[in-house]
Order: sequence, then C-alpha cells, then structure tokens
Amino acid sequence: MESLQKRFVALGETLGERIIGQPKLIERLLIALLADGHMLVEGAPGLAKTRAIRLLAEYVQGDFHRIQFTPDLLPADLTGTEVYRPQDGSFAFHKGPLFNNLILADEVNRAPAKVQSALLEAMAERQITIGHTTYPMSEPFLVMATQNPIEQEGTYPLPEAQLDRFLLHVTIDYPELEAERKILQLARAEAQNNTPPAATQTPVEEISRGELLGARREVLGLYLAPNLEEYLVQLIMATREPMAYGEDIAAWIQYGASPRATIALDRCARARAWLRERDYVTPEDIQNLAYDVLRHRILLTYEAQAQGISCDHLIRELLARVPLP
Repeated sequence: MESLQKRFVALGETLGERIIGQPKLIERLLIALLADGHMLVEGAPGLAKTRAIRLLAEYVQGDFHRIQFTPDLLPADLTGTEVYRPQDGSFAFHKGPLFNNLILADEVNRAPAKVQSALLEAMAERQITIGHTTYPMSEPFLVMATQNPIEQEGTYPLPEAQLDRFLLHVTIDYPELEAERKILQLARAEAQNNTPPAATQTPVEEISRGELLGARREVLGLYLAPNLEEYLVQLIMATREPMAYGEDIAAWIQYGASPRATIALDRCARARAWLRERDYVTPEDIQNLAYDVLRHRILLTYEAQAQGISCDHLIRELLARVPLP
C-alpha cells in the first residue's frame, strides 16, 4: 500500500493541477490539515480561495460548507438553534453549518464581533454549547476564513487576541503570466465539458479520517534536532525581548507572539518537512513558515506604523538577526 506521505504529496500535486498559480495556498491548506489548525487567508477576490478548500474536501472524508459573513449574521446562523416542537412541548436542537468538517468563512471581517466570537470559540474549543448542552465538533474540523484586503468599508477587523486562534495567516497574490494562460485554458475546458481536462484527472484515492489521524501522528513524530528547537524558541522569544537584537526592533514591537506561536511554528515546520518527504526538520522549514505563523501574532507600535514598517519587514529582520544553529 502506498505510504500516507506519498498519498498526501500526490494530493498536493493533484490540487496544483486544478488550482493553478497558487502553490503556496495549496501547501498551507495541507499543512493546516496535518497540523490540526485553522487558517486566515488574505487576498484579492478571484484567487481560487473557495475553489481550493472545496476541492480539498473532495479528497478527504468530510463535509464542506461555505458561510458568507454579512453584517446581519447572527451567532445562531453558525451554531444552530433550538426549535420548539408544539406536538410534545419539547425543544429540538438543529445543528448549524459549523457542524461540518471543512468550513469556508468567507469575508469573516464583515460580520460583527458576536458572530466572530461564536466562530472562534468553536475553532478553539472544538465544541459548541447551546443552553445546558455541549456538542462536540466532528473530526477533522478545519476553518479557512478569508479577508478582502481591498475593501475595508463596513468591516469589523478581528481583534489581535482572536487572530491568535488561527494557526496561519496566509497572504496570496495574483498568479504569474504563464499561470494566467493555464487558468484560462482550464476554465474554458471545464465550461465546455463540465469536467476538468483529462490531463488534470490524476487519480487520487480518498483519504479517510483514520488515515488523516495517522498522518498527523507521523508528522508529530518527525525529528527536530535540539539545536533547531532552541532556534525556534529563540525566534519567538525575540518578539518578546527584542532589545537583544537591536533598539530599532525593540521600538517596533508593542506585543510579541504568544506560546501558541511556538506550538504552531513547531507543528507547521514538521508538516512542511513531511510533505517534502523528509523525516527531519530543517532551518528553512522554520524560516519559510515564520511569516505565516507570526504576522498576525505581533502587534506593532504606532512608531513602526508611522515609519511604514510592516509585520513581514519585522519578521525578515528577526530572521536575519537571530543566529542560526
């Protein structure tokens, strides 16, 4: 039987044939699935965010549901509600769309804070409480929330404490010229045949929930050298005690990353190494994921914002100054 590692690699290749020009988004989705976390994706409309998670749901045993976040959304629209049954005078709980395995929370920053809180509570606690009854979420449970960076009118930005609940904050950009040509060809072929072209129909066997749990155990068992683990911890500590790496960096950071960042960077680096068919983590795995793990967990000072310093610029400086083992 083909190893789980090779099957996930083949899954990534298949998704890459049907989601053209977004290799980073595909890899981060698989990493979030293997690391058992959620991700926030920021990018312009039309960059295949919805398509990516919908196609992923086709290859794992789980249900997919898309929720369009709007200003008039209520928490019960996500979690479900108790419905009165007049025939026997009882209440029956009708589960909401959150009781699916893969969730797309589209334009999450368009809903008010109460709705965002209901979503993030389910993400963090993996359960929903209605009245006196608590309902556990089924596994796997992955939320991919999206934000539109272009239009901010009428939005409710996620507070930093709530952003910390996301494993990754991924930013994506437009595809390159050759990828744009392939997108056009793929869209035309799908419109004509109602199916992807034969060249993209790479057979991939569906991954069961048991196999996914087995893959997660393999990822956690990957070798991380003690000196690399120390490097990872020092990288996180540099966001909290930045004076050791320069007065300029210290002036830019108001609050550093939480312990969730340490755990997230460890699990994500292992998942990336596993997807690249290695049984050990390299410094490049840690550095590659540092941006997506840290950019939503570091709060910049007003001085940094006034100077036009972004979180990505700050992380780039930290990676340059924290010594490699």
